[in-house]
Amino acid sequence: MRLPDEAWAVLEAWLPPDDDPDRPQVTLSTVDADGGPDARTVLLSSVARDGLSFHTDATSRKVAQIRANPLVAVTALWPGFTHQLVVRGRAEPADPPAVAAAYAARSPYLQQLAWLNTHDFAALPLAERRARWAAAEAEREARVATAGGTGLEPPPTWAGFVVRPTRVTAWSSAPDTASRREEWVLGDGGWAHSHRAG
Repeated sequence: MRLPDEAWAVLEAWLPPDDDPDRPQVTLSTVDADGGPDARTVLLSSVARDGLSFHTDATSRKVAQIRANPLVAVTALWPGFTHQLVVRGRAEPADPPAVAAAYAARSPYLQQLAWLNTHDFAALPLAERRARWAAAEAEREARVATAGGTGLEPPPTWAGFVVRPTRVTAWSSAPDTASRREEWVLGDGGWAHSHRAG
């Protein structure tokens, strides 16, 4: 279900537009096989009224956890601890055109990272990792020179997810009074709004 107008206004005001190449880093929290919490930082690819999108390696631990339990939370914290946004919801696979578009929007470094960021690569000595990275970068640049474009297509392991919000919590600090949270929760009757202590 789409976010209510007031919650969407907060996301629009606080998060950069999708065409901003400097994508925000957010914390993605998942539930592991033992029911415990897990968290890591990902780039937020896009924001829409029906969900927040991120993209990652399909062989990663976070994807395995999402497939077993799609309940997740996305947290963004602003410098100086002035704002915090927490979106809780269900992660669903993104459609293929959106997945491909997100890869195309990544920087050349992040596109190459999607190909080389494997456990086997991580286990190599630093000198070998640097050499293999440089070789892959030279190969990509050669493709760009001969064929144009970025020279790289998404790897088979490139995956995307959309977090469908069920709760949005917007926390704001204030130097001259107490902080507070504004919250929207999706229930059987639609979205309910409340103010909460900070």
